[in-house]
Amino acid sequence: MDLWNWLRGRRNRAVIHEPTAPASPAPAIPAFAVIDVETTGLSPQRDRILELAIVRLDESGAVVDEWVSRFDPEGPVGATHIHGITQADVVGQPRFADVAPTVMAALSGLAVVAHNAKFDLAFLRNELKGAGWSVPWIAGYCTLDASYAYLPDMDRRRLVDCCWAVGVRLEDAHSALGDARAAAGLLGAYVTVSGGPDPILLEALAAARSTDWPGSPVRQPLTTEQRAAGGSVRARPMRITPPRPSTPPLLQQSTALSLLEVIEEGAPVGTTAYVEMLFDALEDGDISETEAEALQELVAEFELSASDVHAAHEAFLLALAHRAVDDGRVSHEERRELKTVASLLGVADTKVKQVLDRADAARHARLGAGLGPLPDPWPHGEPLRVGDRVAFTGCDETQRLRLEQRAEELGVRVISSVSRLTVMLITDGSFAGGKLAKSQELGTRHVHPDIFDVLLQHLQPAAGHPVLAAPVPVRAVTAATPTSPGAASPSSIRAWAAASGYEVGVRGRLPKHVTDAYAAAHG
Repeated sequence: MDLWNWLRGRRNRAVIHEPTAPASPAPAIPAFAVIDVETTGLSPQRDRILELAIVRLDESGAVVDEWVSRFDPEGPVGATHIHGITQADVVGQPRFADVAPTVMAALSGLAVVAHNAKFDLAFLRNELKGAGWSVPWIAGYCTLDASYAYLPDMDRRRLVDCCWAVGVRLEDAHSALGDARAAAGLLGAYVTVSGGPDPILLEALAAARSTDWPGSPVRQPLTTEQRAAGGSVRARPMRITPPRPSTPPLLQQSTALSLLEVIEEGAPVGTTAYVEMLFDALEDGDISETEAEALQELVAEFELSASDVHAAHEAFLLALAHRAVDDGRVSHEERRELKTVASLLGVADTKVKQVLDRADAARHARLGAGLGPLPDPWPHGEPLRVGDRVAFTGCDETQRLRLEQRAEELGVRVISSVSRLTVMLITDGSFAGGKLAKSQELGTRHVHPDIFDVLLQHLQPAAGHPVLAAPVPVRAVTAATPTSPGAASPSSIRAWAAASGYEVGVRGRLPKHVTDAYAAAHG
C-alpha cells in the first residue's frame, strides 16, 4: 500500500491512547540532517548560498533540533521575488566561511536529506570548498526520488505536492527553514509508513557514520577577488548581465511558460535547474558563451547524461510549440523562432515540424473532447472536423467575420488561399475570383455560409489515421477521379491522401495502406 492510501486509512481509524506513567525521555541522537538552501541563482559554480537551514532528526523521524542562518553573498542577492531576501537583509550577516565550522559539525556523521538533493548538495559542496574545507563524500538521500516509491500515483512531485499528500503543512515556503521543516516532515512520514528507515536511507546513514569529516579547514577561504578570477565559486551571479535586446515575439511567451509544462512534455525531473537556467538564457533569443558555459556546469554538477539534456531540449521546444499553436495558427515568424531555438539547442531542424504536429494534435484532442455525435438524420454530408482547413470568398462581410472568429475558436483553420489541403470553400456564389477557380480545379467542396454555420454547431473531433477496414471519408475529389486505384494516377491518389490526413511524400512508391484506403473510399 502506498503512503498516500496508508495515511488516508490511518486518518479514518480511531486511535485510543492508554494512560502511561511519565518517564524521563532519553536524549535523542541525530541520524539525519534535512537541509534546504536559498541561493542567488541556479549555478552552484557561479552563484552563492543566501540562507541555509538544517533540521536534524533521529532514526524514528522525530525532530532533534533546528538551525538556520543567512549569509552575505559578497555580491547581488539575485531573484528576491523568489526567495524574498533583499540586499538590505544580508547587510551585516556573516560570510559562509565564518559559519562553515558550525555547518560541518552539524552534518558530520549524518545522512544529509533534501527535496531534489542534487541541487542543495551541489551548492553546499561548493560553498564549503570555497570556504577552504576539504569536503568528504556526502551520503545523501532525496525525498523527491523516494516519492516515486512512497507516493507512486502522484502527477506532480514538488515539495508542496508531496507534503500535501502526506498531510504535512508547508509554512513559509521558499524560506530555507520553512522548506527544511516541510522536507523533514515528509521524511518522517516515509519513516513512519516503513516502520523505520528504508534500506536506501539506512545505507546512506551507514555510509555517513563511516565517513571522516575534517575538524578544520585545509586552507584560507577564497577572497571575493579570487572567486571572480576563477576560484571554485564565483561571487557574481551569472544572470546579472547588461540590458538585453527586446525579446522575440514567441519567446516572450516563455515568461508565461511554467517549468511544469516542460516537465510534462518529457524533461527528466533531475533537469529542473537546467531548464530554469535555459529559460533565462533564451530570454533574448540567443545563448551567449557565458550562458552556454553555465549550462554545461549544471550538466556536470548534476551529472546529467546526454540523453537527459536532449530530452530536456526537446521538451522545452515542444512546450514552446504548444504556445505557438494555442491561438490556432503558427505565423512565419513563430516558425522561424522555433527553428532558431531548435538550432541553439542542437535539435534537428526537422524536429520543428514534428513538435508542431504533436502540439497541433494535442490541441485538436483538447478541442475535440466532449463534442457530441451528429444528429440523425444528418443531411449535410461529410461533417466539419477540428483541424480542418477552410477558406472564404464572396460572403456577407459581417457574417463572414463572425464565422471566421467562431471557426478559429473551435480549432478550424481559416486560410487565405485554396490548396489540396483545403476541405471546403465557404461561398454564397456572389463572387467568382481566384479562390473559386482554384477550388473548381481541385474539386474542393463548396459550402454556403448558412450551412457552414450548421457544420460548426455540429463540429466533430479531428479524424485520426483510419485503419484499413474502416470507411475513409472523401474530402476533395473531382468528378473525373477514377474509382479504381489501379486506374487512378499517383498524383490523384497523393492529392486525395493528403486531403484525407495521410502523410505521403511527393515522389516514390505509394504505401499499400494508402492505396487500399483510396480503393475503400471509392467503392
